[in-house]
Amino acid sequence: MDRIWAALIFFTRLPFWRLHEPPKECYQTVVEHWPLVGWLTGGIMAGTLWLSSLVFPYPVAVLLAIVMRMLVTGALHEDGLADFLDGFGGGGNNRQRILAIMKDSHIGTYGVIGLILYLLLLFSCLVSMTPKMAALAILAADPFAKMLTSQLVSMMPYARREEEAKAKVVYRKISVASGISLAVQGLLPIALFIWYTGVAWETMIFIPALVMYFLYLLIWRKIQGYTGDCCGAVCLLVELSVYLTLLAGTTLMARL
Repeated sequence: MDRIWAALIFFTRLPFWRLHEPPKECYQTVVEHWPLVGWLTGGIMAGTLWLSSLVFPYPVAVLLAIVMRMLVTGALHEDGLADFLDGFGGGGNNRQRILAIMKDSHIGTYGVIGLILYLLLLFSCLVSMTPKMAALAILAADPFAKMLTSQLVSMMPYARREEEAKAKVVYRKISVASGISLAVQGLLPIALFIWYTGVAWETMIFIPALVMYFLYLLIWRKIQGYTGDCCGAVCLLVELSVYLTLLAGTTLMARL
């Protein structure tokens, strides 16, 4: 239970630390419960969207839902996406320069433009769905994206020394038991979504997994290891690919 508390404290800005402070070593395992945190953050975002759509115009409800998740997470993953884009966009093929740029607290051109485009795409995807479908998609996509992204921890080493970590935490390698737990946390919501909506499970699972894999190849080629920024960026981009895949499938089916 301490490990779940650590994940909730690490990945959100909700005051869980006031209720219980787990041992420091538990923070090395937070990624193993990341999709479970996604049940909470996705639930808050989906609930905000659904309830807001009852009293506000739908685009306003979508914006409120996006803002609410950023408040809950402290824009942790958005910060990672901006740093990732700055580092990989401005660092060329120089590993040390990429890592240095990602660690810099200032945001650059690639980060600004990338965040704007990401938020525009996210907003456009959600506003293109009905409130019910968007809320269900969020509940499924958030944990699923976190589950897929957590595989980076097993697929490559940490790119920096532990004392250089921005969050002062290096995740431990995922064991077989933890991997099974991760699969349940991430696959259960999207399996229920696929069963309820009847969308093609092959594309909903395969395409986001393919996005994660190509991002893994890019990260490995550039810096031969992951960082927290890489995890945050991959999580958001994989989640976005779920929404894009869902919309593409819906649009194609409507035209056939």
